[in-house]
Amino acid sequence: MAVTQAEFLGGRQGDREGSSASSGDLLEQLDEQVREVVRREGVDPQRDADVVRRIAESVVRDHDEHSLTGAVLPVRDVDAVVSELVARVAGFGPLQPFLDDPAVEEVWINDPSRVFIARHGRHELTNLVLTAAQVQELVERMLKSSGRRIDLSQPFVDAMLPEGHRLHVVLEGISRGFSAVNIRKFVLRAARLRDLVELGSISPRAAAFLEASVRAGLNIMVAGGTQAGKTTMLNCLAAAIPGGDRVVSAEEVFELRFPHPDWVPMQTRQSGLEGTGEIRLRDLVKESLRMRPSRIIVGEVRSEECLDLLLALNSGLPGMCTLHANSAREALVKMCTLPLLAGENISAKFVVPTVASSVDLVVHLGVDEHGVRRVNEIVGVPGRVENDVIETESIFIRTGAALRRTGGTAPRPELFERIGVDVHRILSDPQAGLR
Repeated sequence: MAVTQAEFLGGRQGDREGSSASSGDLLEQLDEQVREVVRREGVDPQRDADVVRRIAESVVRDHDEHSLTGAVLPVRDVDAVVSELVARVAGFGPLQPFLDDPAVEEVWINDPSRVFIARHGRHELTNLVLTAAQVQELVERMLKSSGRRIDLSQPFVDAMLPEGHRLHVVLEGISRGFSAVNIRKFVLRAARLRDLVELGSISPRAAAFLEASVRAGLNIMVAGGTQAGKTTMLNCLAAAIPGGDRVVSAEEVFELRFPHPDWVPMQTRQSGLEGTGEIRLRDLVKESLRMRPSRIIVGEVRSEECLDLLLALNSGLPGMCTLHANSAREALVKMCTLPLLAGENISAKFVVPTVASSVDLVVHLGVDEHGVRRVNEIVGVPGRVENDVIETESIFIRTGAALRRTGGTAPRPELFERIGVDVHRILSDPQAGLR
């Protein structure tokens, strides 16, 4: 339940001076005092939230001491008031409690009176009611911290908030009635494949196979629907890359987070007010090849950048990416279609065999009826094409609640042999798992 201002502000309204002031007025007065100190001391609220909290605590403490004289209203719940002030000045106001709640995965605003959250994979309509001015002010503050903009010429925006959350806004006029705001939180529940095993998303044997595949340098595509856990899986796979490799990643906005000593992350950039300076994902993929990478990672393949990624993978550079698709088979079909957007001179006769020889594994993820994210299938691509259809071999497939081993073999076994891994033992031993 959202706490109202009246629940933690207030006092006797008797003969005190200023007794006509409401609890809301008191909060506004404290808010203005905190902002005045922040401005006077040159504090950046977005970067120095801890300093803002100390200022808020000092202002509220001084006010509380002054209230003993009966000249001003006392503060009933000091901690709640301080948190509210910090959220207003350094955070994102009424949305801050949801952003601070580790159980909340996503927040979105359809209109000021309909604020939703996703918790454990399920949607909830909150009791929070905002005003149009509040939403506009929140969006402006969020974009200010990201350095990106939204206006009539640029009615969509993807941006990263200070805590790593992803912001997406669609301007009113494109969305009907009101600007649509979506905040996808960065909730780190798994950093390595063994964490996914503990969460029940993947079996120990499948995790051991994927870790060996990453170490061996297989090209892996992670597919699934929205909020299926693709970025989390990509982070866990990337964490298995040997420390001696140089990794270069390209994303729309920074979402990847994995431990590696030699990693250069890059993100796209909007065009400026003059309509120049845009950096597309395709530009980043091309540029990454000039940076001496041992591995290339593309956060999400959506369009013609797929061609440049395929050309990189086909040249012997190991890589990984994510892609929206309903199954492993559909992911391969989509991988064959997206490069055609690069130009009329690109044909399916070139793309299909290139995909077959470039992609080694497809890991497909899904969300079950309880909102739990799971690996649904792991498919190998042996590199053969028959009648313009890429042949695949299912290696693991989910049957009910279990991810079971099938008869498919691992592609490119010579890569496993080169690093001294017996992939056949991993796949044949039911007790195999991560060390």
